[in-house]
Amino acid sequence: MSDSENSARSPHAGYSEQDVQRQVTELEGKSATAARIFDLRRIIGGLFVLYGIIVTVTGITDSQAAIDKAQGVNINLWTGIGMLVLGVFFLVWLKLRPAAPPVPSTEEPGAE
Repeated sequence: MSDSENSARSPHAGYSEQDVQRQVTELEGKSATAARIFDLRRIIGGLFVLYGIIVTVTGITDSQAAIDKAQGVNINLWTGIGMLVLGVFFLVWLKLRPAAPPVPSTEEPGAE
């Protein structure tokens, strides 16, 4: 077969090995960034902190009638504080042990 027939049949015709490797490296970098951005610990921690602030403020501003309704326990205040602690735990965990970037494969494309 001539070179023109090989390039017509090859799905990567016109791309050099360096171009393919550069594109793979770029995609791996984007994948690692997406994994860090969408880490569930960030989402869960952020939501618990947000809701914890709302419920804590509600607990601070509760009337005595609302506290009496819960048998004398300011349930909103305690639940809000618990949610804040849990949310901060998730965010600290994320900070101390960030998501590891994916390990690039050592196999060459097409090698099986």
